[in-house]
Amino acid sequence: MTASTTVDRFRTAMEKGDLAALEELLTPDIRFYGSLKYQPIEGRDTVMGVFGVFLRTLEDFRYVGSYAGSCETSADGSEAESAVLPFRTAVAGTEIHGIDLLHFDGEGLIKEFTAMVRPQSASEVLGKAVVEGLVADGLIPPPAE
Repeated sequence: MTASTTVDRFRTAMEKGDLAALEELLTPDIRFYGSLKYQPIEGRDTVMGVFGVFLRTLEDFRYVGSYAGSCETSADGSEAESAVLPFRTAVAGTEIHGIDLLHFDGEGLIKEFTAMVRPQSASEVLGKAVVEGLVADGLIPPPAE
């Protein structure tokens, strides 16, 4: 599979909310970087839990473009084929603009995924919704009060 094929399949799966199609595009040791914490979320099973929460939480999710190239990865600093997918969505009625940065392995699977959103108020709303979803799914413990 090529990275460009993976991008097309990933985009379609996200826009259709197809978790099974997403899972087959990820390496077993994928690293997910988001705005919830500095350290990445690692491993396909855990990252799939995050995607499940995203797909339930994001309203009218759609990609609005794509850019291809290469970029240094966070894990080991190596250069990897990459793609940036700008998106628009909403959470609880709050409009969000963001980008997904995908890094691919030699077989075209996604080995590193970074999601960035703006504005800060939208990031906070999204972060709260995702934490609530992860707690509800038993993927993380409830935050300490």
